[in-house]
Amino acid sequence: MIIIVGLGNIGVQYQNTFHNIGFKVVDELSRRLSIEIKKEKFKALIGQGSYLGKQIMLVKPTTYMNNSGEAVVLLKQKYKDARIIVVVDDIDLPKGKIRYREHGKSGTHNGLRSIVSYIGEEFERVRVGIGRDEKKDLADYVLSNIRQEDEMLFSQAIDQACDLIIEKIKE
Repeated sequence: MIIIVGLGNIGVQYQNTFHNIGFKVVDELSRRLSIEIKKEKFKALIGQGSYLGKQIMLVKPTTYMNNSGEAVVLLKQKYKDARIIVVVDDIDLPKGKIRYREHGKSGTHNGLRSIVSYIGEEFERVRVGIGRDEKKDLADYVLSNIRQEDEMLFSQAIDQACDLIIEKIKE
């Protein structure tokens, strides 16, 4: 089983924010892999299916970003040997840049910190750069809507993140 967890916040007010990039990637994977995300389980919205003969679960935690570990630990307890890939926004990367790591630290990201506190550092990460706005408080920035002039850049970044994840699934 490969579990792909997109981090974000539930609610329409957060739908187009930088902090919901992980949700957007999982939504695009849902479309590409024809895996409908409709079931509520493990403190998350989930969808299950298969791709290239591999069992895939797409996950959007409903715990809000800073408590993402609560959902991931429930999945890890149920699917002990599952491969977990977490998709997250990253202020320390330039807008639109994608970075993959097999494991590592949480950095400044509270969602990753929550997951690490529950299951440790042994999960894969796909980080989507959102840059920084030095004029805004960090929380205000990540919870602000993606500007219209940046929508194409982030649409391409979401596609690149999905391409990367699909390549990782094939491995």
